Amino acid sequence: MAPATIALVVVAGFCAGWVDAVVGGGGLIQLPALLLVPGINPVQALATNKMGSIFGTTTSSITYFRWATPDLKTALPMAGIALAGSFCGAVLATSLPAQVFKPVIIAALIAVTAFTALRPAAGTLTQLRHRGARHLGTAAGIGLVIGFYDGLIGPGTGSFLIIAMVALLGYSFLAASAKAKIVNMATNLGALLYFLPHGSLLWGLGLVLGAANMAGGYVGARTAVSKGSRFVRIVFLLVVAVLIVKLGWDVLQENLAT
Repeated sequence: MAPATIALVVVAGFCAGWVDAVVGGGGLIQLPALLLVPGINPVQALATNKMGSIFGTTTSSITYFRWATPDLKTALPMAGIALAGSFCGAVLATSLPAQVFKPVIIAALIAVTAFTALRPAAGTLTQLRHRGARHLGTAAGIGLVIGFYDGLIGPGTGSFLIIAMVALLGYSFLAASAKAKIVNMATNLGALLYFLPHGSLLWGLGLVLGAANMAGGYVGARTAVSKGSRFVRIVFLLVVAVLIVKLGWDVLQENLAT
């Protein structure tokens, strides 16, 4: 690759790692950058994106664990179920066009934005809505649905995880973000387990991307921990707004093309 292309991948990987560590949505930066690499096809870009992302989410998960002590009794079972859901979503992604779901995703993102903007107190503090089996059951449901979504389509997985844990489980934005990284690491691994045997992964590019993503993930996690839930909420709203615009543009372009 040309030096300019490598530089693009490194910068995109670092920025994506930072955004992913704080609120999710780094794929908005990383995947388009990979598609600009000469000779890469969409499946290779998707697989390589997952490889880069798993380095970043692993790094941010460890960083959050050291500084924010997330509740592993919730996060680990949720991650295991999300991994299975992501694998199944990746299997279906090969036969079902993603554009079928995009209008539904846009509507969900608009609802998420409205909920977050109109309820400024939501996610300020952790006030769990459920206890015991009901809490774990709700967490498992979130992991399964969003894990499946990540394997099938992917954009905004971390953001969906965070808002689901804030709205349905009662976590603060910071606590939700810490747990979301562990779950997101599992969803990346689930999709990667499907892509690996199919030879879609570009290892050299993936390792470069992974190194940049690790650096961004570490800085992003430390930033979120130091700034707190209010900062995470503001970045969350910005990232979700960009997601709505990006997916809306995709749908418009696809409709014009047909």
